[in-house]
Amino acid sequence: MKRVVIIGGGYGGMNALHQLMDNGIPNDVHISVIDRNPYHSLKTEFYAIAAGTKSDKEVRIDFPVHEQISYIYGEIVEIDTENERIRLQNNDDMVEYDYLVIGLGCEDNYHGIQGAMEYTESVQTLERARKASIKVNNLPAYSQVSVVGAGLSGIEVASEIRESRPDLNIRLLDRGASVLSAFDEKVQSYVEDWFVKNDVHILHHSNVELVAEGLFYNNGEGIESDVIIWTAGVRPHYLVRSLPFEKDRHEKIIINEFFQVPSHSNVYVVGDCAASEHSPSAQLAGVQGEQIGDILAEVLNDKAPISPKDIKLKGKLGSLGKSDGFGSMYSQPVTGLLPRLAKSGVLWLSKRH
Repeated sequence: MKRVVIIGGGYGGMNALHQLMDNGIPNDVHISVIDRNPYHSLKTEFYAIAAGTKSDKEVRIDFPVHEQISYIYGEIVEIDTENERIRLQNNDDMVEYDYLVIGLGCEDNYHGIQGAMEYTESVQTLERARKASIKVNNLPAYSQVSVVGAGLSGIEVASEIRESRPDLNIRLLDRGASVLSAFDEKVQSYVEDWFVKNDVHILHHSNVELVAEGLFYNNGEGIESDVIIWTAGVRPHYLVRSLPFEKDRHEKIIINEFFQVPSHSNVYVVGDCAASEHSPSAQLAGVQGEQIGDILAEVLNDKAPISPKDIKLKGKLGSLGKSDGFGSMYSQPVTGLLPRLAKSGVLWLSKRH
């Protein structure tokens, strides 16, 4: 029996699983999926959990059922690539594999800033997004919320909280001269204007140096805040960073054209854990997962895999509350209701799939 283990039930891991199912799982193959939760969660919607505008049920999708697929729920504490096995917390039994798909995703990058991990909230996991939601929505009127980081996640968190809690004071810290530095200038201007109109204060050229309880230091100035939410960058999961594989400058594992680790061809890496020319996104992880599913299906059938096509992404979409949005679609900047509707459509398709 060939043992395939997928660690991480995110976009990459789930798309790889679905593609393997679509290709037909060979009779001599068993697949184990390991995740901390008994469901796939839509991470791109965690900002709405934090703001209190969506419930858990809206961002959870049941795992597929198949007689050759089993699920193991728990926290992974070791990926032993030398002995080809996975160890889970509070579990003496090791999960052994013949083929491994690593899709553990990312976690917050605190850039070594003292107190950032201890005293800020996060939207990187469903559990932490829930915790942020409790803190934000228990605040009395006129309290201060500060969002550190003005990339896609920070923009969505700040705008969603603004729409959810118009009684709060909201501050957005941007390290550059304009929000959303990865987007077109038209999009940057549109989003910046939205924040001005909706009374969200933007601090440009920010440099957070230290965080304490209810306080952070920005360019030497101590600033009080009732809740601080960290969206200032991500890095691969700590277990991935600890693996003895070659990595790029972003600490992601370098892979070959088949998403395999060159020194361990039975190990595949997907999403935020894999080095890529593209910026990390759910869309990228999903496409990579589909390609891994096709490649692994060939390998499991004892065939030489076909080189996958170059990945061409359709764009990025972000929301500004429920009726406004921004993004790029096929390299063209888009703003207003259209990208917001498009994002809702993508979410609907994800749930349907």
